Amino acid sequence: MTTVRKPSRFGIASTVDFGRSVRVLRLRGFTTRFGVRGLVVTVVLLVAACVVALLALGTGDFAIPPDRVLRALLGDGVGGDELVVREWRLPRVLMALVLGAALGVSGAILQSVTRNPLGSPDIVGFNSGAYTGALLVILSGGGYYATAAGAVGGGLLTALAIFLLAFQQSVKGFRLIIVGIGVGAMMAAVNTWLILRADLDEAMSAAAWGVGTLDGLTWDEIVPALIVLAILAVAVIPAAYRLQVLELGDDAARALGIRVGRARLVLTVLSVAFTAVGTAVAGPIAFVALAAPQLGRRLARTPTTALLPAAAMGALLLVACDWISRRLFAPTSVPVGVVTASVGGAYLAYLLVAEARRN
Repeated sequence: MTTVRKPSRFGIASTVDFGRSVRVLRLRGFTTRFGVRGLVVTVVLLVAACVVALLALGTGDFAIPPDRVLRALLGDGVGGDELVVREWRLPRVLMALVLGAALGVSGAILQSVTRNPLGSPDIVGFNSGAYTGALLVILSGGGYYATAAGAVGGGLLTALAIFLLAFQQSVKGFRLIIVGIGVGAMMAAVNTWLILRADLDEAMSAAAWGVGTLDGLTWDEIVPALIVLAILAVAVIPAAYRLQVLELGDDAARALGIRVGRARLVLTVLSVAFTAVGTAVAGPIAFVALAAPQLGRRLARTPTTALLPAAAMGALLLVACDWISRRLFAPTSVPVGVVTASVGGAYLAYLLVAEARRN
């Protein structure tokens, strides 16, 4: 358990129990603390995500039992199992896992920065801005990589606009959310106008992509995204300390030597980058970034939003929703964004009711 020993008035050390088991890891001058329950929850969620991924790899017109899926992944598949599993289905399932984790981290960062459970990239408007950038490229005839660049650029420019509009001596979390909702509504209107002015084929393609889908992904498309997400994951590691300090409040963070405005800007950019890369690959997938951090926090019982449980829960949510989108509507499938929006909408309603009762 997390304890602090302090002397009593009788000279005998007493123990104060804060109710959580915490371990300290020291490695070559690097020190970090992690909760035992949070680590266990993260491992359990990752195992569950891998189990669902295994089932998803065997789901389709050509059904493959789990034991044969494992053999195909290890390079000992029979018949055409290796082709189906490793070339056709693995890119989609792997991207669902990685992208779900990225969206979970993105939402956890933004909710910590704003100190609000509604602080999510899709609620604040970052998704809409990334979709606008990608939409401009799609309707002008750009290819996959140009569309990806447009999504990243649109997300970052939208985040910059929201940050500047919300800035008043400093950026407060509640003001950032309110401004972001307004800017997101404006960008959604722009997106609708662009689709209405496009040709029918282009409009149908852009609208289908705008729902959020993992259909048709190949290794050539996901490998660059995996590299970028790995770089962003490394960049989050040193920023995690500032995230924890900011949750103590601006005054406490300044007292500990943190430049609050600069740290909040850097963390917001990281959150937007995770979201924009995901939008570039699969379109704006809604509500995973909203729900994953809060569900992970409730399971891990952490006092603040934790990145690892949020990432593991995001991976589980997206791979499960993608499997449901193919399994529930077989032999046809629906975009995964339809399923995540349905699940996330129900969760948002619950969250609003819970917040109203609390206040």
